[in-house]
Amino acid sequence: MIGPSALSVPNASQVIDWSATLTRAAIHAGIAVGVAVALHFAVFALLARAARYSASESDDLVLTRIKRPILFSMVAIAISVAAESNALIARIWDALGRFIEPALLGWVLFAIVKAFAQALDARAEAYEDEMAARSRRTRIAIFSRTASFVIVFVTVALVLFGIPAVRNIGTTLLASAGLATLAIGAAAQPALKSLIAGMQIALTEPIRIGDYIVVEGESGRVEDIRLSYVVIRTGDERRLIVPTAKFLDGSFQNWTRAGGGITGSVVLPIKPGYPIDPIRTAYTTLLALSDDWDQRTGSMHVSEIGVGSIELKLVMSAKGPTSLNRLRPAVREAMLEWLRENVPEALCDDV
Repeated sequence: MIGPSALSVPNASQVIDWSATLTRAAIHAGIAVGVAVALHFAVFALLARAARYSASESDDLVLTRIKRPILFSMVAIAISVAAESNALIARIWDALGRFIEPALLGWVLFAIVKAFAQALDARAEAYEDEMAARSRRTRIAIFSRTASFVIVFVTVALVLFGIPAVRNIGTTLLASAGLATLAIGAAAQPALKSLIAGMQIALTEPIRIGDYIVVEGESGRVEDIRLSYVVIRTGDERRLIVPTAKFLDGSFQNWTRAGGGITGSVVLPIKPGYPIDPIRTAYTTLLALSDDWDQRTGSMHVSEIGVGSIELKLVMSAKGPTSLNRLRPAVREAMLEWLRENVPEALCDDV
């Protein structure tokens, strides 16, 4: 039964004491936060001025990414310092700090990883060697996402272990470590397999961001590589989502593995009995006039001989699949027009 003293109204002296305690805590906390904000402003103003004198844009990218998490972290440090001189702030911070501190630490580390990954990716785009640029961008993307996953996982674990009930459950589970290990290993097998596959792709580089590949009959450019899947952009702007492990367990075609260019061909049927050299000369002349031709490969040879026709294979190269898709029909149309104007009798009846 609740006694009369428990329901008693606080007297004026108690109210004044509480007010004074709250006021002192608010003043201490306000001063601490004000000093932290002012110090943050001064530090980042100096860093921004120094970044303006730098020729690289990476400094601005890093500062923009880490500015906000550093601000909240400095405020948290200031409050923890103020807690040393005020009992009320100390009690409140003891209750909240166990969640705020690991969360802020994870946020700062996550922002730093993303900032440096963005800065390194911007530098990689400026490389003159396209192969080296794609290789570097692929490794940056995979390693940064792996580090981000680890940071988020550890941060969430630290925040949850700040809750006594969760910590007790964790202790109980650790007591049966054998069974827990088997259960976690079985449940996390797909995620671990994807994570390991992503790391293997980053190290062995069977594919890179920007490669032109053919997988399961679909072709396109590798647009993005995630830890668990790869995004492929096809010529008609579709996006194929392929599991990362498939590129290690199965076979696929990589048309730009050894170089940035791509080669294609056009088949031109003509009637037998006509000279080949004039047609070859016309082809090389028309090919040289095209801006899509990268001048690596440009040849013509007889690929098939039939009863009523001869197939001429016109081989050409371009910087990428988009350029090749423009070059092939343009060359085919130009060669048919040349044949119509110069030797129309050489055209087959079914052309």
